[in-house]
Formats: sequence, structure tokens, C-alpha cells
Amino acid sequence: MRILLTNDDGIYAPGLRALRTELQKLGDVTVVAPASEQSAVGHSITLLTPLLVQEVMDESNEIIGWAVEGRPADCVKLALLELLPEPPDVIVSGLNAGSNAGINVLYSGTVAAAIEGSFYKHTSIAVSLETSKPNPPDFKKAAEHAVQTIRQVLEHPLSQGALFNINIPALEKGPVQGVRVVPQNVAPYIERFDRRIDPRGRMYFWTKPDFCCPDPHPDTDVTSLAEGWITITPLQFDLTHAGMLQQMKDWKFMA
Repeated sequence: MRILLTNDDGIYAPGLRALRTELQKLGDVTVVAPASEQSAVGHSITLLTPLLVQEVMDESNEIIGWAVEGRPADCVKLALLELLPEPPDVIVSGLNAGSNAGINVLYSGTVAAAIEGSFYKHTSIAVSLETSKPNPPDFKKAAEHAVQTIRQVLEHPLSQGALFNINIPALEKGPVQGVRVVPQNVAPYIERFDRRIDPRGRMYFWTKPDFCCPDPHPDTDVTSLAEGWITITPLQFDLTHAGMLQQMKDWKFMA
């Protein structure tokens, strides 16, 4: 099996390295990932500056793939169109430091990389690990859970461009309860900003890291993750509101 591995935390992130080690048990892994952290860049791509690419070695001085001075979606585009000699059988994005559940899916560079792979009709899987500071994440154990889950997903017949979002619960909270297939939570998060004044009297803001979802919908990725379950959510990138589309067919418009 040929596996393309990418992420949004950067090619040197410990989560990617741990996931690469475990994915090698499934097949040949090639890494094409951002040269630096690109968290929460969503599905942005680079248009006005060149995409510099450099080969990267592992601890044994063997080539693992390429670092790209660009966004996660850029990495997948370049991998599929320029860098890989053969198309991958599956694209995996992760292992992200921090969950990507609920509306965070819309901001996530990790998920965006998987969506990009789905655009090109490849089975694509985003994988993230919930973290609870100040405890250091156990990326090795999380990667084992992730690959076991990925293996089971791939055992089933899948349509072209099948797209999945997997979240691993914070392992320091206790043993994993199991695996649940659940919908994305769409209840709003509460977000806060820390207002400050710089030495020149100008106002600026820091986004506070402790945003929360106070009233999540039951039996979704957010609630199941909080209960200690590995969550799998099948995604799609068609944003058309089918119900509204049907309703609007009866509307009268004038040009």
C-alpha cells in the first residue's frame, strides 16, 4: 500500500513522526508536509509566492519525503501533481496535536489537507489527538490507536474520494472506551479574546486558548470524544444546502 502522509503542524512535528512509524506497518509511507507550523489555516493555498520544496531525512539519514514552504493543501497538490512517482492508495493527515471536532473542522489545516486529497478522488483520512495541557501528549500510543482505526476503515469497500475525520481522546484521562461513528457537532463554541495595549498605546488582542462548546449536540464527535471514545466522522466538501436549493426552485427572480 502506498501512503501519502501530511499534516499542518509541520514536517518535524512529533505527531507526524509517531504516525509515520505506525503507518509503515501498513505500507510504504511518503511524507509531504509543511516546513513550518500551519495550524488553523483552513483550506488556504499559496498563489503569489513560490512553493519552495526540500527533501527531508529521518534519524537514519534516509529520505522520508519533502518539506514544503506552503499550506497543507499546497502539500497535497504538489505531492499528487509533481512529487510522487505513483498515486497513493490512501492519504493520511496528522497526527494533529489537538482535536479537530465540531466546527473546528472548518478551520483545520489537518482536515483541509484530507479534503484536498478527496478532491483528487483519493481516500483521505484526517487524524487528530485531543490534548489536555500541561500533560505532554502520548503520540506513540495515539498513533497506535490511529493506525488500528485507519486499518479497519480501509477494510471496507469505499467510494472514490471517501473522506474521514478521526479524533483520538486525550489518553491521560483514562483508557479509550472504543470507536464510535458519529456526526460532526455544529453547536457554536464560546470564544474569548484577551484585550491588551502595546507600549505605543495601540490596542491588540490575543485569542484565548480555552474556548469551549457549552451546549454540544448529543451523540456527536464533541460529546463522544469527551466521553473517551475514538470518533470517526465521514465528511463531504459539497456545501450545497439541498433543502434550501429545492425550496428556492419556486422563487421568482428578475434579472
